[in-house]
Amino acid sequence: MTAQLINGKDIANNLLEELKEEITKRLQAGIRHPALAVILIGDDPASTVYVNNKRKACEKIGIKSLFYDLPASTSQAELESLISDLNNDENVDGILVQSPLPDLLDEDRILELISPNKDVDGFHPINLGLLAMRQPKFRSCTPYGVIKMLKAMNIEVSGKDAVVVGASNHVGRPMAFELLLAGATVTQCHSKTQNIQDKVNNADIVVAAVGRPEMVKGSWIKKGAVVIDIGINRVGDKLIGDVEFTEAVKVASYITPVPGGVGPMTVATLMSNTLDAQKLYL
Repeated sequence: MTAQLINGKDIANNLLEELKEEITKRLQAGIRHPALAVILIGDDPASTVYVNNKRKACEKIGIKSLFYDLPASTSQAELESLISDLNNDENVDGILVQSPLPDLLDEDRILELISPNKDVDGFHPINLGLLAMRQPKFRSCTPYGVIKMLKAMNIEVSGKDAVVVGASNHVGRPMAFELLLAGATVTQCHSKTQNIQDKVNNADIVVAAVGRPEMVKGSWIKKGAVVIDIGINRVGDKLIGDVEFTEAVKVASYITPVPGGVGPMTVATLMSNTLDAQKLYL
């Protein structure tokens, strides 16, 4: 068996086109452009790439992008003041603070300060809690993007056994909540999990989100399983995922490549969340 590749770029582009059409209709009805504020602290190369991708997506579909590129020396008080101003600005619909932040800044505190109604990244404790309670409002972009991608591919989730490798607050945990919401039976693996190989081998759907290159071996994958690789790791001059792709592709039914799989869906889902944030008021 050779797995069918899930082309996240194409699915994301389709979603962006749908959003562009909807935004155009709203503009014709006299509603202003949705507005997204993105705060970048410092000059981390990966963060700069991510922010540029978000800027391009905004331009493509008609979202007004407000970018705040601040020095690494920015203080906690300065950043909190900016977020307060953006929270109170009725012309700003979404606020995103690009991770990671410099070590001297309290990231948890910053995320809590963003209004839950403008938390288009879906990281606020209230929004994560609503997802856990099966009452989702703003959903973490990467896990929600995975769900959108599975739906676009007509891949059934309900009733399936799913394993999530990774338990971070931004990806692993909300991914498990998303799969539960979609009707899967979910096992979450983390640094203390014993016999991860056996758990992965029994899964119909495997989601790798641990940030370790090729940690999930192809030999662990059950024949016909769906493999979603959220990891993106730079090894030398290559970007590779958390799954041993060359072996997993031989046994899986569907698999996401790295790059070109989940990444584009994260950006497209952010755009969708921003439009949804505007719809709360306009």
